[in-house]
Amino acid sequence: MMSGGIPGARWVPPEQFHITLRFIGEVHPRVAEDVASALSSIDARRFDVAVTGCGQFGGDTPRALWAGVEANPALDTLHNKIDRACQVIGLKADKHKFLPHVTLARLRNASPVKVQQFIERHSLMRAPAFTAESFGLYSSALGHDGPHYHLEARYALKPMAA
Repeated sequence: MMSGGIPGARWVPPEQFHITLRFIGEVHPRVAEDVASALSSIDARRFDVAVTGCGQFGGDTPRALWAGVEANPALDTLHNKIDRACQVIGLKADKHKFLPHVTLARLRNASPVKVQQFIERHSLMRAPAFTAESFGLYSSALGHDGPHYHLEARYALKPMAA
């Protein structure tokens, strides 16, 4: 799927793939410690995740290509628990609509026609489902080729109910 065909696309390396559950932004190290502690108290079960279809952000000026994540009540619940945990320590509620996705490429001056052709070619893509066994707290550093994510803490999800 990521074999190219879109001039101006900077493809995200697979080891950087992730689903953002809650964007926190730049915070003081003490606040980051509070976030890490608050996330450790989240009680949630494992769940299956299905990556399917694709789309773009940016409208007439595409800026990112993404693979979609199938609607999932357990994923929505985890997102809400993370947002509430952040609010408890004083961060504002996340005002963005939760649209779970995996960013495939960042686009600069990409042809909207080429982007649309890519989306049409891959609209029926469906990757094998996987079980989310944990979630993580990541920091990011902006590099010349886009952000690089670093795992700061990992939080286990409880086994699925029998």
